[in-house]
Amino acid sequence: MMKKDQILSSILLFFFLFTAFITTMADSQASSQASSESKVHIVYTEQPKDQEPEEYHIKTLTSVLGSEEAAKEALLYSYKHAASGFSAKLTAEQVSEISKLPGVLQVVPSQTVQLHTGRV
Repeated sequence: MMKKDQILSSILLFFFLFTAFITTMADSQASSQASSESKVHIVYTEQPKDQEPEEYHIKTLTSVLGSEEAAKEALLYSYKHAASGFSAKLTAEQVSEISKLPGVLQVVPSQTVQLHTGRV
């Protein structure tokens, strides 16, 4: 017969391993959800030569998102004058894919900045 200490040790080990397993699964699921969450990004591109900027931006997005409809839904704004690029809602995986496309110069997360003044 097992001693009480051995039984207690076995039970504690089981709960420790079970807790570690549950924690690992929860972290994995949270990480997966975070990577599939769409966030706004600014995609800087080369200036399109033979296309309208918005048409070029939709074409670029379509190659990653799979359809023109999905691209138009994700596109928030096309930059045409001071810079060439667009803002769109993208997941981390889509950011990785679009960054590798020819003509894409840089992809950065959009940030809201608070203007600080001297007045209260």
